[in-house]
Amino acid sequence: MPENPIDFRAPPLSPIASGRRSSVANDDVLTEFLEHSLRVPDLVLPDKIFPRQKIVETPPRIDFQSLHSADSDSIPRILDSLSRIGCFQLVNYGIPCDFTRLVVAMAAGIFGVPPEKSVDVTMSPEKPYGFEEMHGEEESELREEFVWCRDENLKLDMEGIWATGYSNFSEKMETLVSDMENVAEKILQILIENSQRKTMYGGDILQWQDLVGSVCHLYKNRHNLRANSLGYDMIRMLIKGTDYSHALCLHICDGSSEFHVYSKKGWVSFCPDKDALFVTAGDQTQVLVT
Repeated sequence: MPENPIDFRAPPLSPIASGRRSSVANDDVLTEFLEHSLRVPDLVLPDKIFPRQKIVETPPRIDFQSLHSADSDSIPRILDSLSRIGCFQLVNYGIPCDFTRLVVAMAAGIFGVPPEKSVDVTMSPEKPYGFEEMHGEEESELREEFVWCRDENLKLDMEGIWATGYSNFSEKMETLVSDMENVAEKILQILIENSQRKTMYGGDILQWQDLVGSVCHLYKNRHNLRANSLGYDMIRMLIKGTDYSHALCLHICDGSSEFHVYSKKGWVSFCPDKDALFVTAGDQTQVLVT
């Protein structure tokens, strides 16, 4: 500090002439503004919104083999269903149901890996595959998730913690995913050829699909799910749909009692048909059908 510090003082307040209003032009306007600004907003939790918007509607069953017929009405039904509820059911798509059930049964071995080992293969920004991290015991009691993809590092990591069965499972999974990709490419090509916006968006969708490839999410749901857990799952799905841009999702839900699809147009709930493959439109495909 200097020996002779500067003695600084703020200037005196300017006097207000008598008979005049304060420096605030309109006290009533300021009071009204503060009342609205300081008011606590009324929050509506998502788990209360979703049930009120649920609509029970069974999506149409589309025969995959009929898509090759020129006089079939399957293509208009697909476009209509995707634009209204965002999904449709596909049957007779050429993948043996027994093989699908075999792969699903083998996937149970993944969720049998002890938690102290699975933590080494947890998803992260650097590793977009492996086990989904659960932040609490309550969440882990509801559902478990594993993300499979064609990544050599994933194969090496999983063989280190599940040496007895992962190689065989991964081989079967590769076959199933390849068959599902063939079905998805056929559907996507049909959507592009019959969309009015194909010249604007079609090429970009195909290029993105070839660049990224496919990712498979495996879920193990508990039978004693609470009613409010569905809203939690919806929020997680919306976040993932925003983070990961995609064209189509193909769902195998053999044995499920309910299937739910949430979009900007509402929430649709229905009972899935046995052995049907459910197709939902991703954000890249929505620009073609809406």
